[in-house]
Amino acid sequence: MSVTNSANSHENSHPELPQLLAGEELLTLKEVAEKLDLPITRVFDLLNARKFIAWRDPEGNRRVPAAFFNTKGAISKYVSGVITVLSDNGWSDNEILAHLFTEDDSLPGRPIDGLHGHLAREVIRRAQASAF
Repeated sequence: MSVTNSANSHENSHPELPQLLAGEELLTLKEVAEKLDLPITRVFDLLNARKFIAWRDPEGNRRVPAAFFNTKGAISKYVSGVITVLSDNGWSDNEILAHLFTEDDSLPGRPIDGLHGHLAREVIRRAQASAF
């Protein structure tokens, strides 16, 4: 299944997603290529390999949250890990994005923020547990 089809098939499944991402820095795929110092074709390869996912904005452009990157400018391995776990459990890209950017008082905070700190393993553990 391609990333485009997955994102489009659940396009309206999370109407709150634009609000959740409203305060986020969202990068175009070209900006991701520049940030990673890679050709755009390699960025498409990474996207298709599910190393990260993209949200389609209302104009249909793919946007990647800057929060997916670590302090060294690379895609966080924990972000890729939780995307893999949730995708394997049948979650759509929009469902994954909504999960990552929704406040969770039990963490506390948002799962995306936990993936950049000491809560990364807990966020992944919870993603794994969601399969059951």
